[in-house]
Amino acid sequence: MKNIYLYLIAILFSLSCNSVKRTQKFVLQGNYDEAIELAAKKLQKDKGAKEYDAHIKLLEEAYLKAKDEDIRRIGFLEKENNMAGAKEIYYTYLDLQARQDLIRPLLPLYSNEMGRNANFVFSDYSQDLIGAKDAYVKSLYQEASIYMQRNTKQDYRSAFNILCELDEVQPNYRDVNQMRDDARFYGTNFVFVNINNHTGQFIPFRLEQDLLNFNTYGLDEFWTEYHAKHEAGIQYDLGIDLNFQRIQISPERISDSQYSRKQRLKDGYDYRRDRNGNIVRDTLGNPIKVEKFIDVSAIITVTTQQKSAHIAGTVVYKDVNTHRQLNSFPISSEFIFENVFARYRGDERALNGEDLRLLNNYFIPFPNNEQIIFDAGNLLKERFKEILRNNSL
Repeated sequence: MKNIYLYLIAILFSLSCNSVKRTQKFVLQGNYDEAIELAAKKLQKDKGAKEYDAHIKLLEEAYLKAKDEDIRRIGFLEKENNMAGAKEIYYTYLDLQARQDLIRPLLPLYSNEMGRNANFVFSDYSQDLIGAKDAYVKSLYQEASIYMQRNTKQDYRSAFNILCELDEVQPNYRDVNQMRDDARFYGTNFVFVNINNHTGQFIPFRLEQDLLNFNTYGLDEFWTEYHAKHEAGIQYDLGIDLNFQRIQISPERISDSQYSRKQRLKDGYDYRRDRNGNIVRDTLGNPIKVEKFIDVSAIITVTTQQKSAHIAGTVVYKDVNTHRQLNSFPISSEFIFENVFARYRGDERALNGEDLRLLNNYFIPFPNNEQIIFDAGNLLKERFKEILRNNSL
């Protein structure tokens, strides 16, 4: 038992030493925040424990060096006085404040090795934070304004992202909400989609509605909007024509086929008899039984109903201003209605599992032309969605 106790102490001591070495390594590498976080975590457990004394000294050293480094960096950035530096200044002040908030609950920290309390000089950064935040927000506002003045879609998108960042730092700042709406609008590619029927056949209205309901496509394109109707005040960037060029509907077909099934089945038992017709017995005098088999058969008639619709066309991308064709993609789909059922004559015991499954089916009325075109159109929609996704702006 004593050996186990000593072994556990040795393990705890080793872990403590490893922790101190890690903290010390972070300090030597200049990773002061990592050192502060690790030391503070150890001291939160038991700041009075002897094995944590080294962490107190390292925490003091890392804090002083981190603070000095950040103050010097802020001074340099303030001299540079540019928009890019405003963000770093603000977040550096947040770091300075966060370090103090992490250490303050641990105080006082007395070091036996140093023979004194650890020395942490805290500062009030509230006014600095307010000023840095104000400068950062103004720099974001100015940067977004510059992008929007360039009047290109890509620059409007950049402005939108900057304005979103600004709103996170300072909600409802000046006219940011309106600017962001404008940036979103002017950064969006508007696409007008039109369906043209060149088939000479009727296309169901609900199919057109479904094909033009882009909310169901799941395209997830933030900077592209597809419209099926012209909207006032929108200058469309691209036109897409979905041209139906051919619709073929097959006649309703019913075909029959027949096949037979045969099975040899056990049908009870009989007694073994000799040549004279007498029952044969075993050595104990019991009659010897023999299994009886019979052959059963059935004729199965399988009826197949079939009807199909095939749609073919093209998807044409064009410049809405010049009406010039930019690209073209073939598109097609086919829907096949098929129903198979069966009936039989003979002994049902001759049938297998598939036969019985078909017997449970029954005649179904054929879909009318409008329905089967709609079904084929639903398959076409998947292909159309694929083209839109692969050719997004």
